[in-house]
Amino acid sequence: MKRIMVTGALGQIGSELTQNLRKIYGVDNVLCTNIDRQEMDVVNQGPFEILDVKDGKRMSELVRNNKIDTIIHLAAILSGVGEKNPKLAWEVNMYGLYNVLEVAREEKCAVFTPSSIAAFGDTTPFDNTPQDTIQRPSTMYGVTKVAGENLSDYYHMKYGVDTRGVRYPGIISHTTLPGGGTTDYAVHIYYEALKTGKFSCPIAKGTFMDMMYMPDALDAIVQLMEADGSKLKHRNAFNISAMSFDPEIIAAEIKKHIPKFEMTYDVNEVLQKIAMSWPNKMDDSAAREEWNWKPTYDLDKMTRDMLMNLQKRGIGSIK
Repeated sequence: MKRIMVTGALGQIGSELTQNLRKIYGVDNVLCTNIDRQEMDVVNQGPFEILDVKDGKRMSELVRNNKIDTIIHLAAILSGVGEKNPKLAWEVNMYGLYNVLEVAREEKCAVFTPSSIAAFGDTTPFDNTPQDTIQRPSTMYGVTKVAGENLSDYYHMKYGVDTRGVRYPGIISHTTLPGGGTTDYAVHIYYEALKTGKFSCPIAKGTFMDMMYMPDALDAIVQLMEADGSKLKHRNAFNISAMSFDPEIIAAEIKKHIPKFEMTYDVNEVLQKIAMSWPNKMDDSAAREEWNWKPTYDLDKMTRDMLMNLQKRGIGSIK
């Protein structure tokens, strides 16, 4: 990667990824794009352009004018929001990816686009979910992710586009709030623990899901895109995993630092149904073998870092 464009760059992953990429590759070599402009540091600290990913002509112009060689395509409608507006999820997720792949084909760009645990469904093995297995998701977000994996593979096989991706678990960050996903509770619980000492959980006890701390999620993109392409057998998309827990386990970990913390349940039936169709834990051995994937953070290390950094930002305190 030398000249990079990030779509959806003001979202949960994009805002932190753009800053990380600029540290590695140089500020002027990373173009931040988003459907709107927001007052965020990442907008003011380097190149920024408005881009609706459904507008292929505009996308092509930006890639050509900025001599882009790598597109990191993060613009998407997530699971929770997607179930409220499935038409919008299809249009943004599928038309946006099609435009990215077409522009990449024409301009000889490499492409990273993330898939998700949402690409699986309740007929998939829940424990140690294989890299190659049945994928019959129950959400529009999941449907678009499976289609996106296949479409990305097609562009690699048919046109030689260097497409790569990972199946992300839930992403937890102390910097940017998530944007409407089923695993969002695992971020909000830290905020509420510090601010109020209480949390009402929308996901039921005993519901395990794969999770990952943001630094590992960012590292995975750089590591995969810098990996030797000749050694990649799967490309779109690799299972990657870091930790798996249910609400009781993360609450117990928080209580080690905030003994008076209390969690109750107010289960959201829509989110719970989605969560129950997703893996408890994915088998990421293919990523470990093909490009040496290895996460840095487990639940203990992540919890310490989350609470420390949120307090530094003035988000409550340990009492």
